[in-house]
Amino acid sequence: ATEAEGLKLHLSSSNVTSYKGVYKHPSGRFQAEHYVRGRQVHLGIFDTAVEAAVAYARTVGEYQPPAQPAQPPPTGAPE
Repeated sequence: ATEAEGLKLHLSSSNVTSYKGVYKHPSGRFQAEHYVRGRQVHLGIFDTAVEAAVAYARTVGEYQPPAQPAQPPPTGAPE
């Protein structure tokens, strides 16, 4: 799903979920958050760490549109 959406997920070696901005919630689900000007912004609680990481990636603006296949040049001479 993330490749199709063109998202770059932020990995973290210091986080138990392996994703930056994603934390295990006491409910057993996954919480996404980030900081803006030193203030914590809660992004939501998700069923999987990947869903939370996608929310984080969308929020911090790391969207990269999927590559479009190259269109073949038109054939034949213009009339």
